[in-house]
Amino acid sequence: MEPAELYKMLLEGEKMDLAQGALIASGVNEVREFNRYLAKIDQLCQEITHSLKGSDVERAKEIFHWLWRPKPHRYQQRGSFKLNDVIDAQLGERETVGNCLGLTVLFNVLAQRFGLEVKAVHLEYAFGIGPHVFTVLHAESRSIDIEHSLPYGFDYHGHKANPQREEWGDRELVADIYHSVANSSAEQGEWADASGGYDKAMQLNPEYSKARLNKGIALVELGRVEEAREWFREGLT
Repeated sequence: MEPAELYKMLLEGEKMDLAQGALIASGVNEVREFNRYLAKIDQLCQEITHSLKGSDVERAKEIFHWLWRPKPHRYQQRGSFKLNDVIDAQLGERETVGNCLGLTVLFNVLAQRFGLEVKAVHLEYAFGIGPHVFTVLHAESRSIDIEHSLPYGFDYHGHKANPQREEWGDRELVADIYHSVANSSAEQGEWADASGGYDKAMQLNPEYSKARLNKGIALVELGRVEEAREWFREGLT
């Protein structure tokens, strides 16, 4: 199936593999490259599978530490959020792998391949830095936070009392990749590309208020001030 068809499925609400959606959002739109990264995910799964045993919690914990062992400095605050970049870094010689979004997506992709029930949690503000995402594992009648920015982040309790916790499914997580791509375009002054990226983020997550705000800013930068005013007005009603 062509990546464009997969994207259409995602927008129409049909169930879609997180890896596929994340690769498309990351800009992997050539079929051969798309299949090559799916094969790399299979490679990671094959390497991990020999280490997995026990309960869902034990298996999730092993995946977490398996990723950290060869990359003790894998988190990078402004590192890549794109799944293809993160896969290459995890398999390659670079010490750093990605930012919180990139690491969360990679872990969730692998965990889902092994049948684990994982989602993402979004915080608008964490660690005194800004927006943040991490994994939540639902297993054995409890929820376990998995903080990917820390090597000791499995069963992390530092976010438990945060009132901003917003649990995200795969669609919302892929939307955040589109939002991050759009932000990168905005930083380069590529406002038309940024506007389109914010549209895709909102198509997947209509409640994504920050994407709506940034879309309005992009319209202003494009000189479409009246349209921006209407956009902001609709957002307030």
